[in-house]
Formats: sequence, structure tokens, C-alpha cells
Amino acid sequence: MFFLFLFCMCGLLLRGNAQDRASLWRGNDRTGRCQYTFTVPSPMEATCPQVGGPEMEGLKTRLSVLEALMSQLSGKDLQPRGGHQGVSGRPQPELQEALNRAIGERNLLQGEKERLERELETLKLRMDEMRRETERLRNRPCLTQNPVVAPSSTQQDWSRARPAAGSNQMTHLMTRPNRQGDSSNLRDSAWQYGALSFQELKAEVTEVPAPDGTVDNTGCGEVISVGEPVTHRKADNIAGKYGVWMQDPEAVSPYGPNMLWRIDTIGTEIRQLYGYDDMEQLSKGFPSKVLLLPDPLESTGATMYRGSLYYQRRLSRTLIRYDLAAEHVAARRELPHAGFHGQFPYSWGGYTDIDLSVDEKGLWAIYSTSKAQGAIVISKLDPHSLEVKRSWETSIRKASVANSFMICGKLYTVASYAARDTTINHVYDTGTSQGKAVSIPFKNKYGYNSMIDYSLAQRKLFAWDNFHLVSYDLRLGRQQAN
Repeated sequence: MFFLFLFCMCGLLLRGNAQDRASLWRGNDRTGRCQYTFTVPSPMEATCPQVGGPEMEGLKTRLSVLEALMSQLSGKDLQPRGGHQGVSGRPQPELQEALNRAIGERNLLQGEKERLERELETLKLRMDEMRRETERLRNRPCLTQNPVVAPSSTQQDWSRARPAAGSNQMTHLMTRPNRQGDSSNLRDSAWQYGALSFQELKAEVTEVPAPDGTVDNTGCGEVISVGEPVTHRKADNIAGKYGVWMQDPEAVSPYGPNMLWRIDTIGTEIRQLYGYDDMEQLSKGFPSKVLLLPDPLESTGATMYRGSLYYQRRLSRTLIRYDLAAEHVAARRELPHAGFHGQFPYSWGGYTDIDLSVDEKGLWAIYSTSKAQGAIVISKLDPHSLEVKRSWETSIRKASVANSFMICGKLYTVASYAARDTTINHVYDTGTSQGKAVSIPFKNKYGYNSMIDYSLAQRKLFAWDNFHLVSYDLRLGRQQAN
């Protein structure tokens, strides 16, 4: 409207010849907008230099815009003068970072793919080996029916299944409950892969006496030697510098006989009880059960027996029986006159005033009282009610030993918790109410042993040595006839 008005006004002003020579141009400016230009020749000048006029200028402007667009589309103009931006408006460093991240993810996926392919090849090879082994076992001849089984050249494959000394052949072939580390239930593979027909095996039973000075692990005797420590796991954090781990020798459903339990005992509110399906899962640190105890626990003196956890309540002489299946406190009772919270600990400290233990004879408490003036007192407890059934007062100063444990009704004490090479230095027999000094070598592999207890389930010693869960094999002497 503005241009039309201007045109009309100019038409009124220019009359005569000048009006005939008036002209109007239309074209785009440098920004691409449409521009109208109205010109009238000057009456004062005959001519002036013109190169194309406004239309040519408009064409140049449009050409410049097209060149700019073509440059952007071809990727040459990634950083316009308005700022350091790409075509998409994303900063160049961010684009480079995204590219690097994508390349990294691609490399990770490629590596994972190669690893899985290698594992697949390994599994294929293993399957082929198993198939060949299965065929070999199927093709083995069946055992002949002999009235007496005697070693011969045709029975060399059975040599690995011979019974150990102190047992007999028939009991060896019977299936027994599988305990952790017990290899007595191994059976020859011919029984698994042979024809499904009745096979009769007769044997000549021969009793082989045990060598002098030793018995098998099913009997009771005095400790002769302790094996080298075997490490099963290292605790994850500072809460596991001290702790207790255990296994129920008479496990109750829903927990199986291989179940192991662990408690980290650093902290003011020790309440977490971790359960592991077996030793392998404990070593890997994969608990299958975590229970929160209703009362906090004190120190490393807890134990496990007949489906219950037995422990000392923090800051008290109260003993607690916690039922694992029902997940509640089944019994609680004070241990009469027992010192607690640092009154009569072991030499390493740690509020180890009350130490609970389980062996072939039952449940025990190891502690001291003011009346005993710091000497170790042993009490036999009722596992159901926690009532004291009988007590023994020894002459062993509790603060002079690092730890203690019960085996077959006998108390054993360890001289040092920190010395790498120390000894079991005392034994007290509750059967005879007599004690004596001994010197059985014992190793603290990691230099700070805060828990040593007898595992009746495995007939080994369990210990917690400076973040490490370790076990010791035991060698017992002949049981003495009373």
C-alpha cells in the first residue's frame, strides 16, 4: 500500500514527458526480502553510470543466498559467523564426545561378542569330551558276580573307590549324608551309566584298625596337630576386620547342611546375619539369605546349633537363642555372674567376655566371673532353655590366652592372636576335671586372629584372621577309655 501511494504521489508531481519516462523495479535485497524501486530520470543530468539496475542487484542477492544454502548443504559451512555451532546447532566438542562414546560402546560390544564366542567354543569342546566319556563308560563291561571281591587286574578301575583305613568295603559303598569336604559318597561311574539291571555285590568284610596315635574324624580324641590355615575369603570392608563364621552341625529346614553363616562384628549395632548356600558361594561373597537380628550382638563368640543362632546380647550377660526358621527369639537367659563388655576378655580384647561353642558333647559357654577372679569358667548349657547344667572352674587366666575352643568336652586355649607362629598351650578335660600344659604348633597367617572355634559340621577349626576367613584341618589322637 505504501509503494502504491508513493507511486500515485509521484505520478501527480511528474507530468508531461517526465511522467512517460518514469519506471518501477522489483527485486530481492541482500537479505532476500522483496524490494520495490521507483525511479525518474533527472532533468539536470543527461546520463549516469548504471550497470544492470536494481534487477541485477536483486539477482546478485538471490545468487548469494543460494550459494550460502548450497555451502551449508554440502557441509562446508559448519561454523557460521554467528558462533561455533555445527549444522545441527550442537557444539563441535559435544559432537566429538558423542562420537567417541559411540566408538567406545561399539568396541565394548565387539569385545563382549568375542568373549562369548570363545566361551561357546570352550563349551562345545567340553560337551564333545563329555559325550566321548559317556560313550566310553557305557561300553565298559558289567561287573561279574563273584562271591568275594578281591583285587585283580580286571578291577583296577575300582582302586580309587577303596575304603579308607578304619572302615570296611560295604560301609564305603553305602550312600552317606554329604558333608562339606566329605568324599565318602563318591561312587564309581559304572553304577551310574551301566545297564539298568540288578547287580549283586558280595564282599568280604575285614576290620582294619587305625594306626597308632590317630583316629578317623568320626570319633573323639585329643588334638595332636593342627594343619596349615586355608583361606576361603577376605572381608569386603573395615566392618569385617573382626567377625565370626560358622556352620550348623545339625541343620534344620529350610536350611541345608552345607549352609554357612557369617557376621561382621565391627560397629555399635551388629545385627546382620549373612547366609551362604555352600563354601563356594561364601568364597564368592554371594549370600542367599540376610537376617536382621532383633537384638544387637556383642563380639565374636556366637555359634550355630540345631537350627538356632546362639549369641550374647550387646552390653549385657544375656544369652539369646534365635530360631533361624521362625526368625524370632526362642529363648533368652542371663549367664549367672558372667563378666561382660570388657571385664574378662581374651588378650586381644574385643569385648570377648563370653564365648559360646558347640562340640560332640553339646553347647558350652566359656567366660569368667568376679568369684573366679578372671580364671576361665566352662559351663554346659541346655540348648533349648540356655539354663546352666554344670560348671567347671579352671586355673587358666582368661586374659593370658588369645582364644579358646571346645572339642569332645575338652577346652583348648591358643597362646597368641598376633604371633605368626604360636601354640595351643593348655587343654582342660571336663570329663576328668583335670588340665595340663601342651605345645601344639598353631599359625596366625594374617597376624590378628579374633575368632577361633571348632566346626563340628566339618570337624575343622574355623577362624577369622585380620579380615580373612580361614580353616584348619585337625588330627586327633586315640580316644582314651575312661
